Amino acid sequence: MDEVFRRQMEENGAEVEEALKRFLGNEALYMKFVVKFLEDENYTATIRGIDEQDYEAAFKSAHSLKGVTANLGLEPVRAAASRITDLLRDKKHQEVDTEQLKKCREQLEEAYNRLWKTIKENREQGNLL
Repeated sequence: MDEVFRRQMEENGAEVEEALKRFLGNEALYMKFVVKFLEDENYTATIRGIDEQDYEAAFKSAHSLKGVTANLGLEPVRAAASRITDLLRDKKHQEVDTEQLKKCREQLEEAYNRLWKTIKENREQGNLL
């Protein structure tokens, strides 16, 4: 793994070393899944679900996003997705704390965009594969 990329990921809150343990130290496999993250649609589906007040869809996609990012060590995204799932779990539409959800959506957006941009730019520069 390129050391510049690793440092950038860690500076943005990624827990690369912990993620590598889940991949049994196989950096090539880890990098393969990091690149696949660029195509994962759970973030977009989560944002769309929140914006459209389709909280069931938002919950499902946030829950999936939480799992994907936990495996990849993308802690800031995982944490924000986890907060969203906690706010939406088993809630009827009128029970949702929309102010808290809005804050969590903003946190998710900021964390996701930072890490997504880091991965995308490094892939374009040929630093990943």
